[in-house]
Amino acid sequence: MIYSMTGFGRGKIEEQGREMSIEVKTLNHRFLDIYVKLPRTLSFLEEDIRSMVQQHLSRGRVEVTVNYSNQRSDVVDVQVNQPLVDAYLVCFNKLAQERNLPNDISVSSLLNIPDAFVVNEVEEDQEALRQMVRALMEQVLQEVKEMRRKEGENLKSDLLERLKKVESMLTCIEQRAPQVVDEYREKLRNRLKDLLQGSHLDENRFNMEVVYFAERCNITEEIVRLFSHLEQFRKALESTEPIGRRLDFLVQEMIREVNTIGSKANDLTIVNLVVDIKSEIEKIREQVQNIE
Repeated sequence: MIYSMTGFGRGKIEEQGREMSIEVKTLNHRFLDIYVKLPRTLSFLEEDIRSMVQQHLSRGRVEVTVNYSNQRSDVVDVQVNQPLVDAYLVCFNKLAQERNLPNDISVSSLLNIPDAFVVNEVEEDQEALRQMVRALMEQVLQEVKEMRRKEGENLKSDLLERLKKVESMLTCIEQRAPQVVDEYREKLRNRLKDLLQGSHLDENRFNMEVVYFAERCNITEEIVRLFSHLEQFRKALESTEPIGRRLDFLVQEMIREVNTIGSKANDLTIVNLVVDIKSEIEKIREQVQNIE
């Protein structure tokens, strides 16, 4: 089973006045690159989140966004800044006596005094938050993996179809290769007859030239290796382990063998087939870049 590196998952949970949402998005990347965006309240959970991602995913750019709000009444602690308020009251009373003013100080007037009240955030229950994050992350990561699995199955079907096309064209090259030498032998013999105009043809020299041409354009080894790479590629698609890097290596080897076949072929039919094969392998390479 193969997995794509493209996935998305989102989840939300509400528990005892706490509300949390997590969004995970994964994209192509050569390695596992994790980016976590957390509110300050949950910053202590970054390593937990990274650890969970590493347990579930092996490659890709992973972006994790966590939003959190707490609507509980005990989330903040409000205290009166008693020394400051007392000082203000003393001043108010003194001013009222000295200026013969009504002393009409009310609670609402105290609210206008800067820093008359001190608001402190109550420390959250870290263990409760950790349990919420872990439960929600597990749910979201399963959703991401399922999306990656489905896309991986689509990629597998496409790759298998392209492998068949490459194998079909490679079989045509394999069948065509021996004919190239036979045709060269016949063309060379006719050309020499025209040039010699009835003179004796040295068969030994003629055969040596044909052998030299046959060795120079021999592509048997490249064809065998390319068939082998295609078979290894097909077997890798059935693996349960991450195979992206292995497939990428096999594609590079296939391109190398096809280029060698094209440079040694000395035949228009084979060269045209090589162009078509390279086109298919390039499409395979693009798909492989998205496999975990």
